[in-house]
Amino acid sequence: MENQKILLALWDGGGVVPPLMEVVRRLTASGHEVVVLGDPTIAEEAAAAGATFRSWSRAPHRQTRDRTDDIIRDYAFKSQQKFFKAEFRGYFIDAGPDWTADVLDAIDEYDITAVLCDFMIPWASIAAEARSLPCTVMVTFPYPVPTAGFPPQGSALLPVPGFLEWPRDAAIRRMTEWFYDKWVPTMNAVRASLDLPPIKHAMDQVRNSSAIAVLTARAFDHPTSSAPANVSWTGPMLDDPSWVRPWQAPWAPDDQRPLVVVGLSSTFQDHVDLLQRIVDALSELPVRAIVSRGPSIREGEVVGTPDVVIVESVPHEQVLADASVLVTHCGHGTAMKGLAAGVPMVCIPIARDQTDNAARLVSLGIGVKVKRSSSSAKIRSAIEDVLASPKYLDSAQAVAETIASGFGQTNIVTTVEATVRQAGPVRPVSRG
Repeated sequence: MENQKILLALWDGGGVVPPLMEVVRRLTASGHEVVVLGDPTIAEEAAAAGATFRSWSRAPHRQTRDRTDDIIRDYAFKSQQKFFKAEFRGYFIDAGPDWTADVLDAIDEYDITAVLCDFMIPWASIAAEARSLPCTVMVTFPYPVPTAGFPPQGSALLPVPGFLEWPRDAAIRRMTEWFYDKWVPTMNAVRASLDLPPIKHAMDQVRNSSAIAVLTARAFDHPTSSAPANVSWTGPMLDDPSWVRPWQAPWAPDDQRPLVVVGLSSTFQDHVDLLQRIVDALSELPVRAIVSRGPSIREGEVVGTPDVVIVESVPHEQVLADASVLVTHCGHGTAMKGLAAGVPMVCIPIARDQTDNAARLVSLGIGVKVKRSSSSAKIRSAIEDVLASPKYLDSAQAVAETIASGFGQTNIVTTVEATVRQAGPVRPVSRG
């Protein structure tokens, strides 16, 4: 089709950036022009993906990736309620008019013909609607919109037979809808300022988008026929971020000890002590290990050994090809790379979407889950269990084969291009 001018609006949410930059690379490789609207910290990655970069100006944004510059610090609060009042609401909801204004400016300046936005920035879809442009909402984790047949986001629940699903999940879905509906007053104020009709539920802004692209494996999300027609699964984006450094193993090529790869969050989640407990556990096992501390953990904060090597980053495809076990916090990006490589896992979720991801991995028979507070002895025992049990490897390789087959997945470029072919503006219809 004719090349388009596409705007991608996103925030520097850690695991959000790498998959969306891969989407940008695929779009630019297909001949489309892409403008990335995001935090200044994303500028180099956007350029490496072939895009033009524009920074948020009114909307909140971070200037560096040092953890002292974190705007969202969920790790600093003992309760989610306090976090919501202190930081989440101000960043994602109250700043809605500013997010929307920045997107409108970018649309007008670059003569944009289609909009992509991260799930957490629905304000961009309002701007697209105001300019009668197609908008694809990009979801960088399993499908989150409250929908019958899908266990509610954040519940770490798995599917059950239909006659049990309604009483278990319906109330939780209503609670999830209620949480998102805290956005509605601000959303409708912004919509009114743009001569758009009100919506009943905040998630209607997502539901009514031209398309919802879920950047995960269909085999990882819950198999159901109840997904709306505008939802598609495009498969996981597996490229490493542009800031990942090359890796040269320090061990002899004929070293036959199992290789354990440790990958926790690339953003700070107050997990220095957890990383050290993992290192201590590995140091007592007859294994080789690579521990990727990520850019948020400073050099020297976690102490390794000659056989438990601490690095800032590693190319996942390279190291996972030889790995026997992946120890992970179950962030979506790391989990998908482990799944695609067919590597069994020890799951140690910290927060955010990680508990849901861990539940899915365990239900697939790919590994075991231990608590974040577990001792090094408990973590060591879990690693020993996964190393010793062929069932985890068999399950991991079976899922990897399903992912490689493209089961249930569509091409992300085709998905985006299809929205452009839709005739007329996006028309909101409340599904409340």
